[in-house]
Amino acid sequence: MTNDLYAVVGNPVSHSKSPRIHSLFASQTGEAVEYTAIQAPLDGFPGTVRQFFERGGQGLNVTVPFKEDAWKLAERRTERAEKAGAANTLYQDGAGVLTADNTDGCGIVRDLVRNHGVRLEGADILVLGAGGAVRGVLGPLLAERPASLTIANRTLARAQALVELFAPVAGSTQLSACAFDEPREPYDLIINGTSASLQGDLPPLSPEVIGEKTVVYDMMYSLQTTTFNQWALDQGAQTVYDGLGMLVEQAAESFRIWRGVAPETAPVIDELRDD
Repeated sequence: MTNDLYAVVGNPVSHSKSPRIHSLFASQTGEAVEYTAIQAPLDGFPGTVRQFFERGGQGLNVTVPFKEDAWKLAERRTERAEKAGAANTLYQDGAGVLTADNTDGCGIVRDLVRNHGVRLEGADILVLGAGGAVRGVLGPLLAERPASLTIANRTLARAQALVELFAPVAGSTQLSACAFDEPREPYDLIINGTSASLQGDLPPLSPEVIGEKTVVYDMMYSLQTTTFNQWALDQGAQTVYDGLGMLVEQAAESFRIWRGVAPETAPVIDELRDD
């Protein structure tokens, strides 16, 4: 029996954990899946996608810098992809229509709520950053009905633009924007959606945003404590988490979309931690 072909597309992509994650999902579920990594030329994403599906590929994950390109390329978008303005999952529907989805927001919510027991409903949340990573998770976070969600960013106008975009789905949540250095009170949950940790940098936040019960979540992941999470611990944060669980959970949702089977994520997260 021939395995169905899936892949992650990015540039660079050699560091991606997606092939490892999906091979673990396939072993666990008994699904006939072969999953590879494809580095597309920076100016050649559409052709790479077309060739993949022409040779019988079943589904693609999309990572930086192509998530917005995937969104634009798709002939149909799910509601969550439409709002996110980016796509990390591509597949052809039963009629052969190229369809885009975004599972990042689903991934972070499942990791926070199901894996870590963090209560989002009624919480005061501070989200750092206003780029594509943050835009992709705001809808699912707001669907959990936090009391407030504040978007802080170096360029205030970008954070304000996200507030305007997501105001129609904010419901009773108080949705607002500010500069990094404005917040001066502790939050229940702080999510770092900037890439600062990758460079060992920190957003210019006041330590006053950290209280003794504050939970901190860095969407980046690392074998060591991320720079941002270490800063939060030094300020007295109750608990810190990195984004490895989000990575596995968003992959599991893609796997479910493609295969109709939801893999168990906890053993995969544990195995990646041990690698």
